[in-house]
Amino acid sequence: MKALLFALLATVSAHAITTEPPNIVLVMADDQGWGDMAYNGHPHLKTPNFDAMAKEGIRFDNFHAAAPVCSPTRGSVMTGRTPNRFGCFSWGHTLRPQEVTLPEVLKTAGYVTGHYGKWHLGGVQKASPVSPGASGFDHWVSAPNFFDLDPVLSDEGTAKQFKGDSSDVTAELAIQFIRERSNQKQRFLAVVWFGSPHSPHQALETDRALYADQPKKVQDFYGEITAMDRAFGRIRQELKTLDLDENTVLWYCSDNGALPKIGSSGGRRGNKGQVYEGGLLVPALLEWPALFKEPKVITAPCTTSDIFPTVLAMAKVEPAKLHPLDGVNLLPLLEGTEKKRSQPIGFWDSKIKGKPTPSEKWMNDLLGAQARGEEPNDPERLAADAGVIGEPVPINKFPGHSAWIDGNWKLHRIEDDKGEVDWELYDLSADPDESRVLFAEQPERVPQMQEALQDWLQSVAKSLNGEDYKE
Repeated sequence: MKALLFALLATVSAHAITTEPPNIVLVMADDQGWGDMAYNGHPHLKTPNFDAMAKEGIRFDNFHAAAPVCSPTRGSVMTGRTPNRFGCFSWGHTLRPQEVTLPEVLKTAGYVTGHYGKWHLGGVQKASPVSPGASGFDHWVSAPNFFDLDPVLSDEGTAKQFKGDSSDVTAELAIQFIRERSNQKQRFLAVVWFGSPHSPHQALETDRALYADQPKKVQDFYGEITAMDRAFGRIRQELKTLDLDENTVLWYCSDNGALPKIGSSGGRRGNKGQVYEGGLLVPALLEWPALFKEPKVITAPCTTSDIFPTVLAMAKVEPAKLHPLDGVNLLPLLEGTEKKRSQPIGFWDSKIKGKPTPSEKWMNDLLGAQARGEEPNDPERLAADAGVIGEPVPINKFPGHSAWIDGNWKLHRIEDDKGEVDWELYDLSADPDESRVLFAEQPERVPQMQEALQDWLQSVAKSLNGEDYKE
């Protein structure tokens, strides 16, 4: 247990990087499964820009979202922490303003920070305690949730109407930010979170036409991914045009596994909302030409919580204060000095329900209200209570579905409403679709993994109860 806690409490260690601190561009899809990529074998999708980066950069083949739904995973990127630590249990739950965020830390090192696209971690009005601006972003044009064609977005608190495909709109906003930073020779963090391919799927006619042989709803779904691929390609090309690509980290992933019925998990069990691999495994790509000259494939388990400590190591930033982290610095894996992940990965879906965040309605309401000279102050839309610590949860009961990935092994812990616990163990290297339970066949491995998972769950519950914020 002590070793686990020391690992969780470890800060980002100094690392021997000879380049100047890079620009950082973090791009995320909304509901794109591991198999929803041509480079991962999809029989119909056209993703030429993603395919090119998969061939030329670093491809992660075992990359996991920190949670099987959107808001928690996005919170893990912002904090380096598993989302239950700060009460972001499911979609529509928020950050806590007490958290230390990635843009806040990078700003102390001189980075200018921008957020563009889906936020879903709090309000997008100026008065929200967990707006992008309140969470460390200098510039932001954001939506409270997913958004589609011709979206209304919040430009640092002011609702504005935009025209076009949502991914094109998001990319253009990010490109404008990148150009401005380039012109002013400022180092930057750009967080670009697309609203696609979340339902309801609404693709441009030109993008649907590429899939004319498919049913209409499939045309829209595939068309959204193709539009997102095009938008991502524009960002990547702009970095080259501005001569920024050499020393810019461009990192792409999705926020959870595949959508049921229409998405592709690449044959893994489960889908969005589930702790099986189909709900957690996501496509992920990275490039930083200044440090990584040759393409490579990373097969070790990684997760979105790793983005925070890895980016800090890349930027040579050692914060004076950090809460316990769940992510690890991936640079040793990326550079090849280590072959295995330094610590296991924990997951915990507590089954607490999500909170409705109807982005289109809320943004249209805000647009109309501000046109009348009004500023709505609905506490729900502002997420006014985001910093409130609720009643303490037990530190010996962990309802819902949790899991522990240690190398190729994955242990599941499933606790029902009565407190009864079922366990499942899988060897992901031989059984990636989690179909053959090996619990009884591993009498030595099981107790060690059970103890490690339970220790981790206890530490998460303590964080949830606010212990990390005590001086």
